[in-house]
Amino acid sequence: MNVRNMQLEIRVVPNSGKFSVCLKDGIVKVHVRGKAEDNKANLELEKELSLRLGLRVAIARGARSRIKTLEIPGESACIRRKLLDISNIKR
Repeated sequence: MNVRNMQLEIRVVPNSGKFSVCLKDGIVKVHVRGKAEDNKANLELEKELSLRLGLRVAIARGARSRIKTLEIPGESACIRRKLLDISNIKR
């Protein structure tokens, strides 16, 4: 069985009060507690999103940028549903 990977572009806001995921106007914004130094924000991003989605999340591009491309194994429709479930969007 061949598992596809979804690439997802996000914007990271480091040094936030809490970890949260927001979806607004088609943009995924992730607030992380970690600072943008010594890779703290990136490690928290990968760990927290992996836990919340139940999938392994890895930064594919943008490790030194606020705009990042994540690689997540699975079908895009399933991942989008999970993102909606964990986001702070009002439905």
